[in-house]
Amino acid sequence: MPDVATDLSGAKRRIIERLKRADTATAPELAAEFGLTDTAIRQHLEALEIAELVERVVAPSSGRGRPPVHWRLAASASSLFADRHSDLTVELIASIRSALGEDALQAVVRTRAERQLANYRKVLDGESTVSGKVHRIAELRNAEGYLAEAIDGDGEVTLVEHHCPIRGAADSCSGLCSAELELFQKAIGPEATVAREQHVLDGGQRCAYRITLK
Repeated sequence: MPDVATDLSGAKRRIIERLKRADTATAPELAAEFGLTDTAIRQHLEALEIAELVERVVAPSSGRGRPPVHWRLAASASSLFADRHSDLTVELIASIRSALGEDALQAVVRTRAERQLANYRKVLDGESTVSGKVHRIAELRNAEGYLAEAIDGDGEVTLVEHHCPIRGAADSCSGLCSAELELFQKAIGPEATVAREQHVLDGGQRCAYRITLK
């Protein structure tokens, strides 16, 4: 999707915000509300559609003639609005630590890791090679937002994560990173050793794990 989050004209931003407050709206409705022509509104809507920020919804016809076209926000438009889930996570970590202590916080981290491991093992079931497991883990991590890839080498595989979607939480609770290292080791199994070679929290550009066959 084109990066238009910082390049929205005043009219386009108003259209986005208006559609955020309503399920759908037609071009004539938007034109009347904003004091613009139908043509101008449609040009803005088509530009937003190309940017994958809005989408058309054709309403059922109630009589003769072409059914009206309604417009609504696309799912990708959510990135244009404030999202404080990272701040909330950091606040929750601090609250657990303050109210219940570090041991309780680490218990929460372990519970999360156990749930992840159970999910990973279901997905990895049937993979007979270490390389196959690491490639499947990379797919799982991609789905979780880590921009991951698995790189095969001579007797080893490297799992690289180019992005950390939980960076704020990891800064507040280093146990999350330790749990992930253990997660990979347990998911892959005893036939290989997992070692972290790059770490974002240590100043690296990415996190990288070398998986070496025993």
